[in-house]
Amino acid sequence: MGKCQVVCCSMRARSWISKRKFRIREKLRKMSKCICSSREQLKVEDDISYSSESLATRDYSASGGYSSRPGENETKVDNSNIEEAESSLRESGYLNYEEARALLGRLEYQKGNIEAALHVFEGIDIAAVIPKMKISISRRREPNRRLSQSDAMPPMSIHAVSLLLEAVFLKAKSLQTLGRFQGAAQSCKTILDIIESALPEGWPESFESDCKLHETLTNAVELLPELWKLADSPQDVISSYRRALLYHWNLDIETTSRIQKDFALFLLYSGCEASPPSLRAQLDGSYVPVNNVEEAVLLLLVLMRKSVLGSIAWDPSIIDHLSFALSVSGELMTLAQQIEELLPETMGRKERYYTLALCYFGEGDHMVALDLLRNYLNNRENSDCMQELLLASKICADNMVCLEDGIKYALKAVSQLHGKCMQMLAIANCILGVLLSSKSRLVGSESEKVLMQSEALGALENAERMMRESDPYIVLNLCLEYAEQRKLSIAFYHAKKLVTLEGGSSVTGYILLARILSAQKNFLGAENVIDAAIGQSGKWDQGELLRTKAKLRMAQGKLKKAVETYTFLLAVLQVQNKNLGIANKVVKNKGNHDRRLEMEIWHDLANVYTALSQWRDAEVCLAKSQAINPYSASRWHSTGLLFEARGLHQEALKSFRKALDIDLKHVPSLICTARVMRQLGGQSSSIVRSLLTDALRLDRTNSSAWHNLGLLYKADLGTSAREAAECFQAAAFLEESSPIEPFR
Repeated sequence: MGKCQVVCCSMRARSWISKRKFRIREKLRKMSKCICSSREQLKVEDDISYSSESLATRDYSASGGYSSRPGENETKVDNSNIEEAESSLRESGYLNYEEARALLGRLEYQKGNIEAALHVFEGIDIAAVIPKMKISISRRREPNRRLSQSDAMPPMSIHAVSLLLEAVFLKAKSLQTLGRFQGAAQSCKTILDIIESALPEGWPESFESDCKLHETLTNAVELLPELWKLADSPQDVISSYRRALLYHWNLDIETTSRIQKDFALFLLYSGCEASPPSLRAQLDGSYVPVNNVEEAVLLLLVLMRKSVLGSIAWDPSIIDHLSFALSVSGELMTLAQQIEELLPETMGRKERYYTLALCYFGEGDHMVALDLLRNYLNNRENSDCMQELLLASKICADNMVCLEDGIKYALKAVSQLHGKCMQMLAIANCILGVLLSSKSRLVGSESEKVLMQSEALGALENAERMMRESDPYIVLNLCLEYAEQRKLSIAFYHAKKLVTLEGGSSVTGYILLARILSAQKNFLGAENVIDAAIGQSGKWDQGELLRTKAKLRMAQGKLKKAVETYTFLLAVLQVQNKNLGIANKVVKNKGNHDRRLEMEIWHDLANVYTALSQWRDAEVCLAKSQAINPYSASRWHSTGLLFEARGLHQEALKSFRKALDIDLKHVPSLICTARVMRQLGGQSSSIVRSLLTDALRLDRTNSSAWHNLGLLYKADLGTSAREAAECFQAAAFLEESSPIEPFR
């Protein structure tokens, strides 16, 4: 008997559940039909015609709603949407108007009826339910807490909140599809505002991780910056990215990484200067980036760390963007450190060595860069290495070291590039010409020197013929070679071509053109060129131009005007140095160059005062130079000239020798030492001759060295007058074509 009662109870329970479920479904259908009829009425009133597939003429289709096509009278219900409605009904006991519209809007959106879906979503008065949604979410944060009698139940179920927020999100997507980006962004922002207001401390870990609400929230966090981009509102883009990363949305690591990467790329390439983060973001003592690049670098470094730790998959583009960011900010050593920390499998050996070499080369550690390239190039298995060969040969050419190795690398690059990229082949020939020219200045034999100069000029001319487009680097080096071989007319042509190519972006062409004009003794024309360059350049780029102008005035005997030019230049450099104190690291190399320039200007000014017999002023200038660098060969040389002008030959000789102690290859000090020793007498003529021949070995075009060697031969009874005459003849020829400064 008891068993029969149990069976009967069970059957009645199942029957009650079945009826309850049927009533729920019936209730949903009635509310759906009610909304459909109201939609039809709105269409008639607004005189808006929709197709037979619109919300007003269809029941739910099989894909997400119902259908009323001819011949089909039975309703086909989408189980997922019905389950959503049943969840809301079980928790709240009813399905209100907003929730029903949210469901119908989702159905229309899923079927691709974007305008119809938007019309349904716009009928939801989301502002009216926002307070209820906030209360429901905040109370849901502690679902297991013990409610007191004073605590009221949440005004909305979590399923209802999720449904309505999804409707807001789909409304944003609909607006995006229709091109109404500003409205889409505002709708998407509403979701984040609701969650952030309800959960000010962030999304709790204890919250339901599989909740549909969190999925909608994650999508909204990712979509909002993209909508602001489409709306052309860059500051809002930056604010939304920062909001996504600073607030605790409980996003998974892949989503967070995507947002970090997208934000970094926007900061680097958008062209918009980011405003500082809000004060609220700065109160916790966190580091605040000072500009776009710094903020992007921090984000990319975080992504690099995740990749190294294996938290996310390796993305090669991260190191590319980081390389760009750190390069433009002058942090090449930081980039080198990051590359050195990478696991071997994340970056190929060739790319690693080449990138590291570029970093050290950019930082001025040329020999470290050359050693890295040698380690790679010495491996015979590495066959295709054109870039590495070009960089190695360029380092050798720029620093005049390992010239034989540099020539070998350049020749190998030329052979590998034959029949391939003509522009790279032109660069390889140019570097080969520079290396041969550098080697020609070091050989002792005159015939070997002439042969190498001819080969260097041939390689540079080949480079010029191979250029598809004129390359300033090739034109510059070809012009220098013509000038040094005293082919001044063709050198003048190439200098003008270089000025045109640079288009005012560099002062190199102007200075070279002025030096060529000075070698032609056209000082007025050279000064006009410098004045034109000064008028086209910025104040901070006028240092070398003003120094060249001062030297031109000295060459014309206008010493007082030269002093005025040097004084003005020093004032400009002092102001620039003060500004440099608060500048970032990207200008550190320029700052070092300006300090060297200032030191050389003090030396030049001391020489002018020496020529004017203003000994005290010259001593002040040399003291200023010593404060910058006490170990300068040029300063000791200028000090020696001052002592020599005052008739203190022994003191002058000591100063010149100190200059040579610092730099054995300082040509002016070699010549002056030989001259003073010859004047003092009592020294072996072979020592004086050795000093002069060393100077000529370093600079064959120095007219002063040839002149002093001629005087030595003239005073030496053991040599013929013919040798002295040849020296004087060479000195006279070179003096006629000597520039105010060396061409290189």
